[in-house]
Amino acid sequence: MYLGRLGQAQETLRRAADRKLEMPDFVVQRYDVAFLESDDAAMARELALAQSDPEAEDWISHHEAFVLAYTGHVREARKLSVQAGELARQGHRERAALFETGAALREAFIGNAAAARQRASVALELARGREVQYGTALALALAGNSSQAQALADDLERAFPEDTSVKFSYLPVLRGVLALNQHQPSKAIELLQGGSGYELGTPRSNLQGFFGALYPVYVRGEAYLAAGQGADAVAEFQKILDHRGIVVSDIIGALAHSQIARAYVKIGDTTKAESGYRDFLNLWKDADPDIPILRQAKTEYAQLN
Repeated sequence: MYLGRLGQAQETLRRAADRKLEMPDFVVQRYDVAFLESDDAAMARELALAQSDPEAEDWISHHEAFVLAYTGHVREARKLSVQAGELARQGHRERAALFETGAALREAFIGNAAAARQRASVALELARGREVQYGTALALALAGNSSQAQALADDLERAFPEDTSVKFSYLPVLRGVLALNQHQPSKAIELLQGGSGYELGTPRSNLQGFFGALYPVYVRGEAYLAAGQGADAVAEFQKILDHRGIVVSDIIGALAHSQIARAYVKIGDTTKAESGYRDFLNLWKDADPDIPILRQAKTEYAQLN
């Protein structure tokens, strides 16, 4: 799936089913592959199957919330995230905290700062594990709460100085966003270079909470945008569009369309900029109308004409 070989992924999962091998992970993986294939019927089958499996029901609700947010149905996504969290709290507080963290990040990426801070606070009250600390710190940084995000980042560095995900993904991303908050895009770019050899990998946060994949790439793209380096920004956001099997339904996969459009504006390629905005607006054609990043994209697209 990470390599984009969806047919082979489906075949592997089918062979597992033929051998009566079943686990919650397989249900979720089949759902994700069906999403990547735009197979609504297959997605519905996996949702129905998960409802009869207590170990899969919360995970599939979490992933369904991501799918809804991917097309701008944020209100519905919030309901599913609440449902996933309530199911997980029945014996899995850390998992519930991860679900809240994923919801906080979605809100932060689309510009709902108050909602992002609120969901991050709930997550930290439930548990303060490594991945929860990272995700909530990032949500808070994106929402403008740099001081609390910095404190959480410092705690991560002290507690896990040799952890691969922390060292090469979490901390570069956090420090990059904090630098952008201080209007220091060149510093952000420099901070994000150290983990470039790992950027197409899957950090632990993605395996445990379904967030964090390609975040170093996304934030580096934002840093290049802020620095006025449009061509470099295009290259970063194109990586996200080219690796859907890694990003799956994380909100950055949808936002990469509008971000690459902004990058093309920077280099004066109006035709490609218009195409990027159209891709995003078509994807979000039925989205909730009050989403800040959607309103921004519509305004920017109108300014091109």
